[in-house]
Amino acid sequence: MRQVLFVCTGNTCRSSMAEGLFKDILDRKEIRNIKVDSAGVFAMEGSRASKEAIEILKKEGIDISSHRAKMVNKELLDGSDLILTMTRSHKAALINNYSGVQGKVYTLKEYAFGIEEDIMDPYGMGLRAYEESKKEIEEALEKIAEKIQE
Repeated sequence: MRQVLFVCTGNTCRSSMAEGLFKDILDRKEIRNIKVDSAGVFAMEGSRASKEAIEILKKEGIDISSHRAKMVNKELLDGSDLILTMTRSHKAALINNYSGVQGKVYTLKEYAFGIEEDIMDPYGMGLRAYEESKKEIEEALEKIAEKIQE
């Protein structure tokens, strides 16, 4: 595996947190040569990560303040070996709109735990919702890192 792409709606909350968290996990586990990126199905190009996402990850010593949102595109998808979406609807949108992603796109929890369950969108819901979302994402990412190491 060379590149993992995380996908959510706007690429300012869940997928940006997943990108920052997974880079940190891979670094701590000394897993090298895997590029990590993120994008959104309705991203406003160049938008910053939400202040809540930045604040929540800063508590973990992870800085995503330089993150800039980008829109999902064919080049990003084609260059990714594994595409992990935050919801079933994100997964369906990618499969329906882009050829060649079938077989490499999964929801985050589907790939980690084998369950079809969405990661809650914390947008506009305050720090507690971001903390819950981060916790869900982080648990799944730890499991995925274990799979990669095996």
